[in-house]
Amino acid sequence: MSVSTSSAAWPAILDNIRSRVSKQQFATWFQNLHPPTFRDEEIVIGVPHRFFKEWLSHNYMNVIASAVFESTGRRLNIAFAVDASCKSRPPETSPPSKPSMSFEPFAHMRGMRLNDHYTFSSFVVGPSNQLAHAAAQAVTASPGATYNPLFMHGSVGLGKSHLLQAICHAALAMNPSLRIAYLSCESFVNEFISAIQKNELPTFRDRYRQLDLLLIDDIQFLSRAERSQEEFFHTFNDLYNAQKQIVLSSDQSPQEIRGLQARLTSRFKSGLVARVDPPSYEMRVAILKKKAELRGVFVPDDVINFIAERITTNIRELDGAVVKVVGYASLLNQPIDMDSARTALNEPSRPPTAITIEDVVRVTTAEFKVKLSDLQSKKRTRSIVLPRQVCMYLARSLTVLSLEEIGGYFGGRDHSTVLHAEDKIRSVIREDRALADRVEHLRLSLENGNSRPG
Repeated sequence: MSVSTSSAAWPAILDNIRSRVSKQQFATWFQNLHPPTFRDEEIVIGVPHRFFKEWLSHNYMNVIASAVFESTGRRLNIAFAVDASCKSRPPETSPPSKPSMSFEPFAHMRGMRLNDHYTFSSFVVGPSNQLAHAAAQAVTASPGATYNPLFMHGSVGLGKSHLLQAICHAALAMNPSLRIAYLSCESFVNEFISAIQKNELPTFRDRYRQLDLLLIDDIQFLSRAERSQEEFFHTFNDLYNAQKQIVLSSDQSPQEIRGLQARLTSRFKSGLVARVDPPSYEMRVAILKKKAELRGVFVPDDVINFIAERITTNIRELDGAVVKVVGYASLLNQPIDMDSARTALNEPSRPPTAITIEDVVRVTTAEFKVKLSDLQSKKRTRSIVLPRQVCMYLARSLTVLSLEEIGGYFGGRDHSTVLHAEDKIRSVIREDRALADRVEHLRLSLENGNSRPG
């Protein structure tokens, strides 16, 4: 294809794309692309930032390919190249930005910085987090328009902070002039207290209530500070009414946060509440491979599997394990293998026998004096439901089985039943010390191998 033909084709391609997507989507993702170059069987489109490259590749490849074919009559491979001459501007539908009043993004974060690795491209998506991931991408593409607020909750170390920072990276890539604040709830409370002490409340309020995007980690901390709740309530309302995006994370769902004002609970639930669950075995393997890839090292599959079997509930610990294994091998100039991995992680030379679902059932039925047939039945009495839920809870953390496999073992129940059981037991043992002790006794018995016939 000649240069002149290429130049003539691009407006037609854009018009075709415009007919396939919404006005907002076109303004956000296509209006600032650089005219492409055509190389034999390939079209290379200039994009302003690598996030555009990732987003277009994952979400609009079919749209672009169809538009190229209909406009040129050729089925060309689509490629993207970051081009600094592309200017990423706010969509035409967005209102003009107000003066920043000397406010600079992240300037008030008191030492907090974004992790360069916490991007959408480095986030491993699976059944346990796909809703939160999709919602995070959606609010990035159209801040304030959908899922406002976005409330993500789950246990520590499951990737909530990763998603919050990924939103920041992507939003700033698309529009560097956005006024964004990403901070912990504790930092927000401390800044509020400092503003009161220094008689600087008007400055504090201007800083937060004129933002385009507010992201707060560990919002459950707000429950400890009554007056801070009042301040955050008004900040939330001002931003929400101005259609500015709010993203919150917590280790509990809104209704589980004790001491939180009812009106704040109501507002937190008014958008999208997305739970992030512990990763399955298959997902843990994928995460470990991604962590190794980001560090530019190859970790053998048997070492990956070894780590995935032992760290079951926390992605942050998975990352730490990779660092230990890689660092140990590098410092001692040894290969990354099972021997060096066991030493780095302080594991015995002989790996423990894997815990099976049968082991979990054996110790649990003995403890609660029930039969397996009862646990697999449709019975809903408390004497059966509780041990059934305990089994599911322990199986989730101690075995490599997926949600579907665990549910299937207990009478063909689906994955949502297993998640509910896990949540239920986790919630009950916070309040019921006796049950917490029984569950911990079962866990220790299983981990020490006492469940297996000798």
